[in-house]
Amino acid sequence: MLAWEVRPAGVLARVERPVPAPGPGELLVRVEACGVCRTDLHVLDGDLPPHRPAVVPGHEAVGRVVDAAPDVSGWATGDAAGIAWLRHTCGTCADCRAGRENLCRASRYTGWDADGGYAPYATVPAAYAYHWPEQLDPATHAPLLCAGIIGFRALSRAELPAGGVLGLYGFGGSAHLTAQVALARGARVHVLTRGADARRLALELGCASAGGATDAPPEPLDAAIVFAPAGEIVPVALAAVRPGGTVAVAGIHLSDVPPLDYRRHLFHERTLRSVEANTREDGRAFLAEAVRAGVRVHAVPYPLDRADAALADLRAGRFAGAAVLLPGPKSPPGGVRARASW
Repeated sequence: MLAWEVRPAGVLARVERPVPAPGPGELLVRVEACGVCRTDLHVLDGDLPPHRPAVVPGHEAVGRVVDAAPDVSGWATGDAAGIAWLRHTCGTCADCRAGRENLCRASRYTGWDADGGYAPYATVPAAYAYHWPEQLDPATHAPLLCAGIIGFRALSRAELPAGGVLGLYGFGGSAHLTAQVALARGARVHVLTRGADARRLALELGCASAGGATDAPPEPLDAAIVFAPAGEIVPVALAAVRPGGTVAVAGIHLSDVPPLDYRRHLFHERTLRSVEANTREDGRAFLAEAVRAGVRVHAVPYPLDRADAALADLRAGRFAGAAVLLPGPKSPPGGVRARASW
């Protein structure tokens, strides 16, 4: 099968690989769509240190179950399955026991520790796969599995009050989904981002305003989320929130934050928070809310054989919204056992 793998020096290489076999506790999924996430760029560029040589990136994959290990239950052949970033936690550490599995130090991730969805087939531990809502089209909604989920957790971390005013700094794949959730909850949303296309999309979605990345919003913010991987935006966002407000930083990688002025940026009980991955409960809750709220993904399709172009366009900011890789028609993999359910 055609797949893409990360090589040293930031090279994304097109290769031929055998169809993987599911290991213990795993499903084999025929991928119908895979979102292209900025985290894939961080893996490619080495911003995230390599965890697996020649890893296949991609952690926003949706497809159909075609096989499973003998010890898997709760899944049937043909079930729609979502493969997301979080792939394994220990289940026994203090954080896991407290419902904070996103902080488990033994956690592992799809497209970083294990091969992901930049291929026609991928495996996933059944306990970490999502039962994908049939109302959501994989070709347009696959980015919900990371861009959506991480924005959902960031919104929670930002502690936006009911009917409050939210600022979003950066408006790419994750932010344009978070904006829709906030708007559906009755918030007023102001977008601050450098891209003209992104600002237009923000207004089309119903945001109250859209300005430049370092502009002051038209009113004080109750909360803000920084999606841009630019540390220099953090003090800008802190200065824009009202006393008692919170700024959540949603990215897995951020350039250095410049020195903060205590009275201007942190005084009056302003709070600065980071966001790390997500729990499986975050994912389940978000997918349910996305269906209820009718969240739309501004999806830009690319065939799987142009994954390198999709990442290059993401890096250059050539599109608003989120890119989605589409593997296209595939024949059944050789050696797959036909079973009705597990």
